[in-house]
Amino acid sequence: MANQPQLSTTAIISPQYCAPATNPVDLIITKERTLRDSFTVTDTNNNVVFTVKSSLVTIVTSHEHRFLCDANGNHILRLRRSLTATNDTWKAFRGESEEANDLIFTRKLSSLIQLRTKLSVYLANNSTRDCDFTVKANLSQKTWKVYIGNSDNLVAQIKKKLGTMFSREKYMVNVSPNMDYAFIVALVVTFD
Repeated sequence: MANQPQLSTTAIISPQYCAPATNPVDLIITKERTLRDSFTVTDTNNNVVFTVKSSLVTIVTSHEHRFLCDANGNHILRLRRSLTATNDTWKAFRGESEEANDLIFTRKLSSLIQLRTKLSVYLANNSTRDCDFTVKANLSQKTWKVYIGNSDNLVAQIKKKLGTMFSREKYMVNVSPNMDYAFIVALVVTFD
């Protein structure tokens, strides 16, 4: 198996984003409808926890960028998707970097042909072909579940609530205790 994180040590982005051992974290990710996709992440008390800003994608750009920022607007990570790749791959880097030594994780489709959407997540230090996390989607129910590796150890559940013409799409996110919720948010904003 890959170097799979243990439930007691699941800080992927930073230990400050891991909830205490007895408290799951519930977050609401709201997708803003603008020219550039942006997201606001709040807790259940409507306090802003993160924001996600997207770059404007044009014909001359070959990558889409999204920036995960803390509540004060500080860049935590850069998410980058190649618009020329056929396997929907996203890479996450520390801060505003795109340097290989700042790579945190890579998220991609498990295979090109799928009956059910399954995503594989590889941490930067993974030297095997085994994924560190798996995301399984049930698109008819608009739900996703995040597991450690290919195990049954569930670390997050996500449910999408569709917006209307006048309301925004929302993702209801439940993250297990000790799990890095910034990492889970970074995954969720790559789903659409």
